[in-house]
Amino acid sequence: MTIIQTLAELEAIYGVPGETSTVKEVDHITPAYRAWIEAAPFVALATAGPEGLDCSPRGDAGSVVRVADPRTVLLPDRRGNNRTDSLRNIVRDPRVGLLFLIPGAGTTLRINGRARLDTDAALCDSFAVDGKAPRSVIVIRTEAVYFQCARAVIRAGLWDAARQVDTRALPTPGQILQSMSDSRIDGKAYDDEWPARAAASMW
Repeated sequence: MTIIQTLAELEAIYGVPGETSTVKEVDHITPAYRAWIEAAPFVALATAGPEGLDCSPRGDAGSVVRVADPRTVLLPDRRGNNRTDSLRNIVRDPRVGLLFLIPGAGTTLRINGRARLDTDAALCDSFAVDGKAPRSVIVIRTEAVYFQCARAVIRAGLWDAARQVDTRALPTPGQILQSMSDSRIDGKAYDDEWPARAAASMW
């Protein structure tokens, strides 16, 4: 086994990035990048904290974030499992990374920046859906914005219906919970009740 231990060793193998890999990065949201951001209903939010790293999926019925200005995006914290891993990290370490996905598009968009949590009532209410507002909004100040080429999505066949996985062969969330809780949780009941519970707590 040969372990790369220095940047010089890494660059000897990979070389240095070309202009197309670097000229695309800016510290703000350009009109072209704004179009891509506003088309994305899904983003992965990466955070870091004393306990380690976290990457959380975030989705919405339209644009998953709101562009407030060329240096700021707003991400409502919709209802979830209430672990608050990402939020706990942001309170203690503001560094975040975002990876936006657009169904049907191979190109993805990335934002690195610093975040804070805002509970201003008017701001939260502005994101309300069906009368339900998020409890907080993640305010992200951009430091780097750039697109990622489509190779990963193409390799994965992410939007190719013919390559979709038959999830019936996978363990269900209920089965996983029942196994990991030594059957304290009734897996079948969890799976049966989840669709209605999710529908009632979507926003």
